Amino acid sequence: MANNTLESNKMGEMPVGKLLLNMGIPMMISMLVQALYNIVDGIFVAKINEAALTAVSMAFPMQNLIIAFAVGNGVGINALLSRALGSQDRSRADKAVKNGLFLQAISYIIFLILGLTAVEPFMNAQSNDPEIIHYGVVYLRIVMCLSFGVFTEISLERFLQATGRAKYSMYTQLSGAIFNIVFDPILIFGLLGFPKMGIAGAAAATVGGQMFGSVVGMILNLKKNPEINLSFKGFRPDGEMLGAMCKISIPSIVMTSVISITIFIMDLILQKFSSTAVAVFGVYGKLQSFFFMPIFGLNNAIVPVLAYNYGAGNSKRIHDTIKTGIKYACCIMLAGFLIMQLVPNVLLRMFDANEYMLSIGVPALRIISIHFLFAGLNIVRSSSCQAFGYSIYSLLISVVRQLVALLPIAWLLSLSGNLNLIWYCFPIAEFISIFVAGPLLKHVIKKVGMEYKPETA
Repeated sequence: MANNTLESNKMGEMPVGKLLLNMGIPMMISMLVQALYNIVDGIFVAKINEAALTAVSMAFPMQNLIIAFAVGNGVGINALLSRALGSQDRSRADKAVKNGLFLQAISYIIFLILGLTAVEPFMNAQSNDPEIIHYGVVYLRIVMCLSFGVFTEISLERFLQATGRAKYSMYTQLSGAIFNIVFDPILIFGLLGFPKMGIAGAAAATVGGQMFGSVVGMILNLKKNPEINLSFKGFRPDGEMLGAMCKISIPSIVMTSVISITIFIMDLILQKFSSTAVAVFGVYGKLQSFFFMPIFGLNNAIVPVLAYNYGAGNSKRIHDTIKTGIKYACCIMLAGFLIMQLVPNVLLRMFDANEYMLSIGVPALRIISIHFLFAGLNIVRSSSCQAFGYSIYSLLISVVRQLVALLPIAWLLSLSGNLNLIWYCFPIAEFISIFVAGPLLKHVIKKVGMEYKPETA
């Protein structure tokens, strides 16, 4: 009980800037390691050949869909668990834990079925190249059918985050990501006596890391997180709790799934120019994660802090948290923009880019990265809506960014026949979304009664 009081005081009393760094830096570090894994994974896959790199790029929308469900459910778990802890309702917190895991199990079963039935049609829809299709089918089938690790790992991370134990959540993520980084080359190229598995080795390292991370997360929750009860003795699904969780998680799932739709359609648009253009877009996706993942780690600190103080009715801390989070996010994005502008050729050569790939990739990275200057602001505003239980507004922001603006603009620009023009769809769409995200967050804050007026505080 003393430990719970200490964590409650931290969420409700520690200076906001220090609190976000205290909770966010461990998550940002672990997210950076995960982003590093994405980059390293791409580097090793590229050494197989460009077809393998293109296949993994085409497989990403479906792989991201798995993450969408796991993380989306995790958002619902985190918000309800943090809110219950903030209002000192231990019984409801316990229900959030068990029903959250139940929801994740249902999601895994969905992807197991899809992994057995939908992988080949999905790859055939994107390419006529038998080699690319083969690589994609092998990779995706393993990732999808053995995806139970990612659902378990993310849930256990959220339990640690919601109780203020970001350090242990970091350990969970780091363990899985480091496993991936270590075993990627070993399983792809058959090092240290392991069989040479090629593209299947990349997939095996991915799911192996997820499973390892979930084991570490389970141990840390059992040993270091007394607020969480993982016993399912006498458990029955709670319709009210599942409904409240889905109200938050489904818009979040749809919001992240929009990214999968965007990437899938962008791949189709780019495929009309060349498969190398698709590979470049895939490389960009891995590189940009090195800057976006830390912001997602920061969001993992922002959401429980906002949810806790919403439960405690502290409007000043809510406004301070949002403003400070935006400041930190914009600084990260500025660093990403500068790196993409200054050394795009160096970044691309890490993926064995030839001269043709460089001729496409260098202008692509420089143009796309312009949207970094607006992205930090929009991401924090979007995640803030989720923390108050209004994920539908986060969904609206994402739909404007990805579907209403980005894809139509990309298609129109593609009609010019100039590949370089297509990349401008990213900064244009991000700029447009500024004028949607701001008013929506302001409306949510007013709706939940968390407006802060210094003169009356």
